[in-house]
Amino acid sequence: MELTSSAFDAHGDIPRRYTCEGLDVAPPLHWSGVPPGAESLTLIVDDPDAPDPEAPIKPWVHWVVIDMDPRVSGLPQGGRPLPAGARSGLNDWHRTGYGGPCPPVGRHRYRFTLYALDKWLTALYQPTRAAVERAMAGHIVARAELVGMYRKTRA
Repeated sequence: MELTSSAFDAHGDIPRRYTCEGLDVAPPLHWSGVPPGAESLTLIVDDPDAPDPEAPIKPWVHWVVIDMDPRVSGLPQGGRPLPAGARSGLNDWHRTGYGGPCPPVGRHRYRFTLYALDKWLTALYQPTRAAVERAMAGHIVARAELVGMYRKTRA
């Protein structure tokens, strides 16, 4: 599978509009190459450099989306509307939906990871990343990752 965005290149800078300093809306995402055996897609966006790239402690979860139909080929800018049947999980702000990059210090990486699964995660309601990862264990048939970078311009 391949995951891309028309808003930024892989390992390039995420535009300010998609961060806490801008509109804080999700960037548009596009994917291709979903394997024929996939039943559903899951997206997890995190910051593996939190809170400081020089001393990361725990990845900060910015967005969780589960149960996307594998025939869907992307998400629009803003992430809304979600595809029919798809649901948001909880991010590390304990909210559903997208929370954009807002690093406290330094330049951080933001991983957009798309998983193709051989099952639906219908039993989960507003799950955390940990609950999604437990439910996905042994059911991932393909994975794609897009990494973007961001450093805040004001303190």
